[in-house]
Amino acid sequence: MSIYTALADTIQIMDPLDFHPTAPGQAIRASAGYWAFLPDPLPPPFSWSAALVSLLAEAERTLAQLAEVGTRFTNPHVMVRSFVRQEAVLSSRIEGTRTSLEELYTFEAVQLSFLPSVLDAREVYNYVQALDYGLQRLDSLPVSLRLIRELHAKLMEGVRGDHLTPGQFRRSQNWIGSPGSTLETATFIPPPVVQMLTALDQLEKFIHAPSDLPPLARLGMIHYQFEAIHPFLDGNGRVGRLLIALLLCEWGLLPLPLLYLSAYFEANRQAYYHHLLVVSQAGDWKGWLQFFLTGVRDQARIATQRVRKLQALQARYWEQLQTERDQDRLMRVVDFLIGHPIVTIRQVQIGIGARDYKIAQRYIRKLTQAGILSEVTGQARNRVYRAGEILDAIERPLKE
Repeated sequence: MSIYTALADTIQIMDPLDFHPTAPGQAIRASAGYWAFLPDPLPPPFSWSAALVSLLAEAERTLAQLAEVGTRFTNPHVMVRSFVRQEAVLSSRIEGTRTSLEELYTFEAVQLSFLPSVLDAREVYNYVQALDYGLQRLDSLPVSLRLIRELHAKLMEGVRGDHLTPGQFRRSQNWIGSPGSTLETATFIPPPVVQMLTALDQLEKFIHAPSDLPPLARLGMIHYQFEAIHPFLDGNGRVGRLLIALLLCEWGLLPLPLLYLSAYFEANRQAYYHHLLVVSQAGDWKGWLQFFLTGVRDQARIATQRVRKLQALQARYWEQLQTERDQDRLMRVVDFLIGHPIVTIRQVQIGIGARDYKIAQRYIRKLTQAGILSEVTGQARNRVYRAGEILDAIERPLKE
């Protein structure tokens, strides 16, 4: 599935006449006779409007506030774990995968093969693994075509589409359209393989080259360009959204991966598809960047609110547990729960480094008595526990 797929039922087959003279590329005739779209190298000719400059300033300001709040959080890397998983759920949902955040946490905690959507859960889990891997690789490898291929391999391992050359750029033509469409009836056809490889090389150069463009504007352009090139047979949308998170960190816009746009893209799905397609057809960069920067601004505000809610919970739990003899160890478990709001006793034992199972079991019992955890399986053995307030702080819609 792709950024353009949802438009396939309403847009006719790809027609070179749909691409105006202002399009940032051209419709080209492939050797097999079909038409495909080849995007021009970045950056495009572009002039800023006063409204767009103002929106950029808002987005930059809210992003800086998020960075500041995030770094003040006790043990921020644990908190980031939950943000990564919420992004994975929403990014995969855009592609038609239906797994809740709670199902993902349960899958990670106990690997239940009888989960109703276990295959979907594995796909979302792969997104988490790919993002974690990418963040670790940034220490030794910048965002590049090599890293993009490695991310794709992680994303597609052992799930639907794993037969579609994971970790390799496509060696055949792909296309985008409604189910059953062909090259002759496709809505959008990315560049043929030879031109695709050239376009990817140009994109990599743009990512690494010094630029006077504001980083957030560059990021929006890179996301469009990657999706227009569509270099994989499957997984292009998810890889494109992974790149946003990685570049925010690599460029120093955020110290930790706290901002994710998938919630915004998923909530405004038709507008997301529309703006990207109109860039291809008419070069409407201002419309796309306005949409993209609005998402950065709004999601940075939401992420800041969620961090503060987690901070408030952390402070309340600390006060609630002050009278406990082993309050410091219990707070270590609470911090662990912020990144793992659905857990087993064994998971807690390993996560906090307790020397034996019974110690972790005692901590879980005390937190259950305090109302911080609740047991959700009703079983005598292999119990699973849920930190409901933490889970709500991560995913429940915020009040206006």
